[in-house]
Amino acid sequence: MIKVSILYPYRENGRFDTGYYCTHHMPLAANLFGSALKGWSVDIGINAGPPGTPPPYVAAGHFLFETMDAFYAAFQPHAGTLIDDIPNYTDGGNGTILVSEVKVSV
Repeated sequence: MIKVSILYPYRENGRFDTGYYCTHHMPLAANLFGSALKGWSVDIGINAGPPGTPPPYVAAGHFLFETMDAFYAAFQPHAGTLIDDIPNYTDGGNGTILVSEVKVSV
């Protein structure tokens, strides 16, 4: 199982609409990815550990797929649609992508 994470760095005075991201963008992606997608989630940053510190990331979206090939096959036909939607929830660009192998799941 692989996880594709899109990490959105915290920026002071940056715009990130978590409501839109959680209720529109991520469900749109999930719908477009179809049955290849095995699950998805969103993390909203709170702080960097000590109280009152800004989080390193304002949000992170996560998608689970069986394989890298399954991810690429699901993503590539819809890349334009998803990229075009980014300005609807942030002025901070595309985010940083991390692809990881899931070793333990509970």
